[in-house]
Amino acid sequence: MATSVGRTRRKKSIRRKISGTPERPRISVFKSNTRISAQIIDDLNGNTLVAANSSELGATKNTNVELSKEVGKKLAEKAVAAGITEVIFDRNGYIYHGKVKALADGAREGGLKF
Repeated sequence: MATSVGRTRRKKSIRRKISGTPERPRISVFKSNTRISAQIIDDLNGNTLVAANSSELGATKNTNVELSKEVGKKLAEKAVAAGITEVIFDRNGYIYHGKVKALADGAREGGLKF
């Protein structure tokens, strides 16, 4: 699957600067034309600690801003249950607007600090 050259460049630039640790893991966001997903990653050990996506919430068609916010809340709920409260947000090269911003706001409302 091809990504845009601009997003790939932005993604590499961001990942040079941030990395998830066991104390403060990284939230990585991925969005496609039909779904949005996020996972909390410990980069030092290479583990995905928690993950959530729009299909878990019963979405069958395109996601919207409201559904993206619900995915963020679901991710935060799972993270708090796993004992994670502080994270680093990785927008994965996407512009911090719309669905990505809604997911971040939902995660903050759910109890995550970043």
